[in-house]
Amino acid sequence: MNTPGNLKYSKTHEWVKTEGGLTEIGITDFAQDALGDLVFVNLPEAGDTLSVGEAFADVESVKAVSDIYSPVSGTVAEVNDSLLDSPESINSDPYGAWFIRASDVTATEDLMDAEAYEAFCEEEAAKE
Repeated sequence: MNTPGNLKYSKTHEWVKTEGGLTEIGITDFAQDALGDLVFVNLPEAGDTLSVGEAFADVESVKAVSDIYSPVSGTVAEVNDSLLDSPESINSDPYGAWFIRASDVTATEDLMDAEAYEAFCEEEAAKE
């Protein structure tokens, strides 16, 4: 499992990277692996409000449709439209294939560092 140390992570398997006043959000390597081959992505609109724990997008794999939950509160500033044409890029590069960039981000206190996220994933896997 690839877990870059420069990112923060949520318990719903999204990653967060803040740079230059904007926060990128995508799904983790663990999540894309569990979902399987992605064939469709449904993204929000710029200007939409994000709330921690609420779905802001969904992805469709060969297995099922899954919601993507916001790990932070804020406003959608930018959407990665390239995912609409090539959702499979999430599988090949989960940390390069960001879903949205958010502004006015708050509620980041529950995010985990890479070490804590890896431990969380190990606990989740042990339950299965």
